[in-house]
Parts: sequence; C-alpha cells; structure tokens
Amino acid sequence: MTIVSIGPVTQDLIITKNKKESKTGGAVYFQSFVFEEFYLDYLIVTNCSDTGLIKDFPDKSKVKLIEKDETHYFINDYPNNDDFRIQSSNFANISITKKDLENVFPENIDAFIINPLNAFDFPKETIDYLKSFNAPIFMSLQGFLRYPNEKIGDKYSIKLKLTSDVKDIIRDIDGLFLDESEALILFENSDCKEFNINEIIITNGSKGSRVISDDEYKIEAVKNDNVVDSTGCGDTYMAAYISKKLTSKSILKSANFASKIASDKLSFFGPFKSDN
Repeated sequence: MTIVSIGPVTQDLIITKNKKESKTGGAVYFQSFVFEEFYLDYLIVTNCSDTGLIKDFPDKSKVKLIEKDETHYFINDYPNNDDFRIQSSNFANISITKKDLENVFPENIDAFIINPLNAFDFPKETIDYLKSFNAPIFMSLQGFLRYPNEKIGDKYSIKLKLTSDVKDIIRDIDGLFLDESEALILFENSDCKEFNINEIIITNGSKGSRVISDDEYKIEAVKNDNVVDSTGCGDTYMAAYISKKLTSKSILKSANFASKIASDKLSFFGPFKSDN
C-alpha cells in the first residue's frame, strides 16, 4: 500500500533578514522528507521543466516526473523571520491532466495527497479522475485559491479567490488542509458541514492548529526558539498528520505529532531533518 503525493516541484528564492538563498521547494518536495522518515511506502508524482530539481529529493527512485514546458518559481520573503510572508510567483501554466496520470499509479493506494500551488495546477477533470479510484483523498486548499494579481517584474503577487469549481473539488474528501485566512474565505458564506469532509485541518502558524470532524480539536503549537526557515512548514505538518493518521487512526495523536514535526522543521533551512 502506498501514499501517492501529487503536485509541482518548484524553484524557490527564500529571503529572510539574515539570508537570501535559492532552494528546491513545493509541497511534494517538503512532504517527501517526512514520508522518508515516517512512511517509507510512498510515491511522488511531480511536474516541471527543470529535471535537475529531482536530484534534491531524498529518494529519486520514488519520484515520477511529468515533464512540462515550465517550472513553478516562488519568491518567499520573510521580513521579520516569522509567520508573515510576502510571496510572488511566475504562475507557470503546467496543469496536471488526467492523461498525465494514466498508468502512473501502483496497484494498491493507501491515499492520494493533492498539492496545488496555483489555481491552474489541477483541473476539475483531474480531481474527478483521482476520486474514481475510491482511495482516501487529502488535499491542500491553498493553491486552488491562488490567482495572479499585480505584475512585479516577471513575477506576480498573489490574490486569493474562491470559485464554484473549488467547492465541488473539495466535496466528499477525507481531509482538507488550510490556514485560518483561507478558512475565512472558504467558510464566509458556507458551513463547513456543507462539504461532507471527514476532517478539516486548519493551521495558524505559531498559534497552533485545530481539526474539525465530529468534534473540534484544538492543538497547541510546539514552541521553537530557533526559527530559521518556515517555508514548507504547512506541507510538513500535512505529511506528518497523514502519516500518523493512516497508522494510528487518531485525530489527536496525528495533530499533536504533526505539530511537533512542523516545529522541528523550523530549525532547518530547507526540508525536515531527523534528529537521528
């Protein structure tokens, strides 16, 4: 049985008060390091034009590349080295299509993880195809809301917008991951129960997280006094939560574990690293 995590790998520029550095990024990239430590049976399905980015994954044999004409590029600027981020992107138009995914997956799938980075990454037809497998589906909301806003050089600032397609896409899935600002957009005119999602996991950086299921669970953040780089913390949390949930079946255990692993990641520039 295999976790299949799908989404773009990116070339990122990380800017903090003390450092500016180019790094490989993208949700699937950050998640792969968590799976390598806690859920070895995984497959990354990713898309880009810069094939050299694949060498940075912890196990290249577990990466299936869909070659495209562009690569996502993000600038992540943290002026205060904290939760606040100024972000821009080239908004690469490199959708993952149903045809791209045919004959890619293993026979037995524990879960799909869908990781869009902008609103064009996963057309509704692709999501409908993944739902046809009847495997559990976990999804990050963030990318589905991202559209280009003001042009800054050859990049664009990001605006968040909710469409009716997104409401259909997230309906009836097993887990939806989003932050508090995205939750305000999604639930402004809707009740969370409307979407029939088993677990809605809402993160809020250093203020912790909460999980809405049959009940609501509030999770304290694990304090870290050595914050080096917060890029990818949400992706790390997501992978840790899913890894634990598939084995323990416990929301509380999964969320507390995810909080700890995401906090540990803050101490490193780049992806999660084990203490071992």
